[in-house]
Amino acid sequence: MTIFKRTIASLMTVGALIAYNAGAQAAEECKNPDSLVFSIIPTEETTQELDIYKPLIDKLKEKTGKSVEFFMPTSYASVIEGMVNGWVQIGVHGPNSYVLAKEKDPALEVFATYTKAKGHFQEEGPGYRAVLVVKTGSKFDSIESLKGSVLGLADPASTSGNLLPRMVFGEKVGVGPDLEKYFSKVVYTGGHDQSALAVEEGRVDAAFVATHRLDNVIDRGLAKPEDYKVLWTSDLIPQDPMVYDGKLCEPLKAQIRDAFLTLNEDPASKPFFDGIHSTKFVAMKDSDYDIIRKFVEAEKAAGK
Repeated sequence: MTIFKRTIASLMTVGALIAYNAGAQAAEECKNPDSLVFSIIPTEETTQELDIYKPLIDKLKEKTGKSVEFFMPTSYASVIEGMVNGWVQIGVHGPNSYVLAKEKDPALEVFATYTKAKGHFQEEGPGYRAVLVVKTGSKFDSIESLKGSVLGLADPASTSGNLLPRMVFGEKVGVGPDLEKYFSKVVYTGGHDQSALAVEEGRVDAAFVATHRLDNVIDRGLAKPEDYKVLWTSDLIPQDPMVYDGKLCEPLKAQIRDAFLTLNEDPASKPFFDGIHSTKFVAMKDSDYDIIRKFVEAEKAAGK
């Protein structure tokens, strides 16, 4: 064998060893915890009855062979921090809070969302809309009539309850993200349900609410569809993303995906899907939320 051939052979052997060691190291570095922590942004469902999540939790336990704990968050930010800091492995975010979380930890991966059943304001499918609602019978009957009124927003990290209103509706009324220039007062209520109730109870004059969250308030008997008048409706927004820690080992991630995407095939899951007014989970990818990133970038550019 010539020196040249021996050199090439040696390099190939070294390259193979490096590749093998890199693969082995990556396999060693992936996470495979004994238990999983699951969390979801504060919604009517989380605060209403945690029992509705039992079929999903049970399916996760079955597919992964691990114990699963439910973390009750206090805000969108607490779910973001839980995942970024690594003590929450599976999270359900809002579209905007997912984008914010992934900026902090690029390893986070979206893998699914749910399709919504048709409701009072919600249309069927894996998307929803933001609606600007006022109380039926109030003096507010147009966007123009709302100038100088009190507006309710859900949470700073909410897509339909803050980001989209500022970046889309704000442009429509000529104030950009500074809704405070159009309304006499802008308050954060803490969630979509609180925004809807604040309108119904007269604590705010108007509020931006996600269609499926507004339906939840109505279905709980806290308000009626006829209590609300819609003055503006957004374009379609992708539903809340299901996200896991991308540092989890690949077989574990596959088991988690399988638990979500096959849950509707289990008759025992019907109470869960009925509880969240959904029909099934569907696969999603990171690029599905690029529309949200455009809003976020526009918001940053505006210095809001």
